Amino acid sequence: MMKEYNISGITCLGCVEKVKKQISSYSNVDKVEVQIESPQAKIWAQDINLEDLNKSFQSIGNYTIQEIERVTENNDLPAKSIVTYKPLILIILFILGVAVLVQYPFYEFDYQLGMRHFMAGFFIVFSFFKLLNLKGFMESYRMYDIIAGKWSTWGYIYPFLELLLGVAYLLNILPFETNLFTIILLGISSIGVIKSNLDKKKIKCACLGDVFNLPMSTVTIIEDLSMVGMAILMLWWY
Repeated sequence: MMKEYNISGITCLGCVEKVKKQISSYSNVDKVEVQIESPQAKIWAQDINLEDLNKSFQSIGNYTIQEIERVTENNDLPAKSIVTYKPLILIILFILGVAVLVQYPFYEFDYQLGMRHFMAGFFIVFSFFKLLNLKGFMESYRMYDIIAGKWSTWGYIYPFLELLLGVAYLLNILPFETNLFTIILLGISSIGVIKSNLDKKKIKCACLGDVFNLPMSTVTIIEDLSMVGMAILMLWWY
């Protein structure tokens, strides 16, 4: 039986050879393939004790192996339709509504303020759903994100960065730096989203964490790039 694993700490071909040799030393391992990119290892074995393997890694370096629990191709995902994305659409409409109504009675509507409030609400609400099941988000996110795929800890950090951005937008703290960081953060995140869509992979979108079973699609691309566009516009205003 072949299973795929992520191994943190692999940074060069020397690491690849050391880790491959260590795994191959187990008698119940029939075949092993190791690479730098995620998934770092494919192991053909009847049974393998990861706890024991992690302990053995300590003698050769700072490596940690973890089984990939979610398969890349997810046939349980619903079909892509307006109904499927109803939770996402409703959440965005609610955030937009609050961003507009907060300026009532609209004597002079401030579009820049409305945009800032929308971005604050977006990051705070979306981070909330991710934090409901941080491990579940991380496992979904690393299936397509270019950083989380190589460094799974990034999946644990990302929701907290979103929360900090939301608070920064809400309180208007360091607006130039906040918008610049938003462009960088979501710009990088968009790369994995776009690549997954071009490859037509059936994977779960992690934008709302592990709460809703949303398939990856162009909706996710639009969501990320729209936020990047608003951050660029606000950066230009400042």
